[in-house]
Amino acid sequence: MTGLLDMSDAKLAEAWIDAKEAEKAAIERRRAIEDHLAMRFEVPADLDGTKNVKKAGYSFKVVGRLTRKVDSDLLQELAAEHGLSDHLSSLFRWKPEIDMKTWRAADPSITGPLAGAITVQPGRPSFAITIDTQE
Repeated sequence: MTGLLDMSDAKLAEAWIDAKEAEKAAIERRRAIEDHLAMRFEVPADLDGTKNVKKAGYSFKVVGRLTRKVDSDLLQELAAEHGLSDHLSSLFRWKPEIDMKTWRAADPSITGPLAGAITVQPGRPSFAITIDTQE
């Protein structure tokens, strides 16, 4: 996008707000179309896999996914109760997540040796811009 460097902060903010509104509208329109296609193609709400439809010279590929959440404490309790603990490592992936508040509060003698297991990469910054009506 040429010319962005020449724009004032106010013009950049206005352009960003316009782009976000257009993006939101486009997402809403696309989702409405997808919902209509799903109804038209009789895609079940609990589709867990792929449904292919060929109509009017187009191929439509609809992929449905079910979200599954695991209560790890209950899972381990049930596995122990039924003698199935040995199967957990093959049926489930264990994904440790860092608790940054606790990590930052912990003593460096604890976090230091563990830091080598953590990869840190910068993410894309997110922005929220609103019009300040109190100037």
